[in-house]
Amino acid sequence: MRAAKACAAMVLVLGAGQAVAADPQQGRVLYETYCGTCHYPRVHERKTTKIDSYAALKSEVAKWAQQTSRRFTPAEIDDIAEYLNQSHYRIAK
Repeated sequence: MRAAKACAAMVLVLGAGQAVAADPQQGRVLYETYCGTCHYPRVHERKTTKIDSYAALKSEVAKWAQQTSRRFTPAEIDDIAEYLNQSHYRIAK
């Protein structure tokens, strides 16, 4: 009985610590579908940018996501930010 409780507790601890990684492929689809009408890829290559950290990138994505006709989940915001980071910004996390 004791071993079963310990095993169950371990499963809870390990399961709670696992985070789902952002999906850049899903981020690309979302970006191209909902953001691409106003943005074009070169907009992310400007020499002057507010994006100086990964947190700043996520913040900008969340801010501009409100301008679309779709309500994004936090996971989708993460996916879009990850896509943009891998495709344009390459900011260390």
